[in-house]
Order: sequence, then structure tokens, then C-alpha cells
Amino acid sequence: MAHHLVAQPLRLMVLDDHAVVRHGLIARLADEPDLAVVGSHATSRELLDALATVAADVVLVDFSLGPSDIDGLNLLRALKVRHPRSRTIVISAHYSAATVALALKAGARGYVGKSQELDELVAAVRTVSKGRIHLHPDMAADIATLSEAASPHTDAEALTKNPQLSPREREVLRCCLEGLSVTQIATKFSRNVNTISTQKHAAFRKLGIRTDNELFKIRHQLDKT
Repeated sequence: MAHHLVAQPLRLMVLDDHAVVRHGLIARLADEPDLAVVGSHATSRELLDALATVAADVVLVDFSLGPSDIDGLNLLRALKVRHPRSRTIVISAHYSAATVALALKAGARGYVGKSQELDELVAAVRTVSKGRIHLHPDMAADIATLSEAASPHTDAEALTKNPQLSPREREVLRCCLEGLSVTQIATKFSRNVNTISTQKHAAFRKLGIRTDNELFKIRHQLDKT
């Protein structure tokens, strides 16, 4: 009598600092017989500790964790180095071409925006588990456009060529990369400090970052590629 081999379900781990998001993801993934969630975590430390003892085929991570946690790019690099057999998919509200491109360079194999349907995430898990990259076709096209626009010579240009940034936001970002403070930028352009601050925060939001430190980490990442 022939024995039919039953495929083992894909083992998934979920990282998100919001409990409601974690539970929602797990509930949807549990509907799929070929997927099994083997861990659910609120911090990167919990995730990395768990991966040291439990194998996961695919790891789903939020890009922007709590203020005291590691930033998304460094987490992706850590996962790539420490757990190269686990393929990582980013799930994030930050869904700009610049952020997605940087995440892929840092080691992500897929990227799903939180505004997308959960079916898109299930498709991403299956695609990535087969060794392929998963991006929504529209995002893949946006990244191709961004790559064509970015200059290979200067990291500042590559960062500020994001098509979502307004000319003023690009200007403020370039000054930030040169090390100028908001007050110094306002003085340079004879504009209100609050206006400069608003434009800087808007640019940061579009790039999926929150601090000057993260901006310079992104610059360093672009410089190395």
C-alpha cells in the first residue's frame, strides 16, 4: 500500500508591536491549511530569541516597531545574517518605493502594505517560500521608476529622488543630509522654522523613517550599494 507524503505546513513567525494587528494576521493565516504560525512577538528581541530555538520558514515583520526597539533596516540585516534560511516579509504602513527598495536591499524577500488585503499577504508567503521575491505589480513598477531616477553617484540624490517628495521636501532633506538643523535650514531659505519642521516630518513619513539617525542609516545603506 503506497504511502502519500503529506507536505509539512510552512512555519511562520509574526512580529508587530500592536497586539490587535498580530491577532488579526494570525487569525487570517490560520485559515490556510498549508500555513502554521509557530510564534507571535511584540519586540525584535523576542523574535530573535525565539528564532534561536524554533525554526521558521517565513518571518513577517513590521518595519516600524516601538520607539525603544531596533529600526527596520537593522532588524532585516540581523535576520539575514543570523537566520539566512528564514525568508522575511515586511508588513508596514510605510509603503513608499524608497522604503520598499531599501528593505529589499537590507534582506527582505517581500513587502506588503498594511492597506492591502490580507489575501495579498497569504500570496506573498507562498511566493517567498519558493525562493522568489514578492511585490505588488504597481510597487514593482514604482521601484523600477525610482531606480531609473536615482543617480548612482551620490547617495543624497538617490535618497531625495523619491517621486513622492515635493521639491521643498527634497530641498529640506538634502540640507538634513548635509548636517543642517531645522533652524539653520529656515535661516538659509528665510522661511519659518515651523514650515521647515513640517516639511522635514512629511519627507520622513514618506521615506518610512522617524529620526535623523534613521535618515543617516538609510544614507549609509545607499552608499554601500
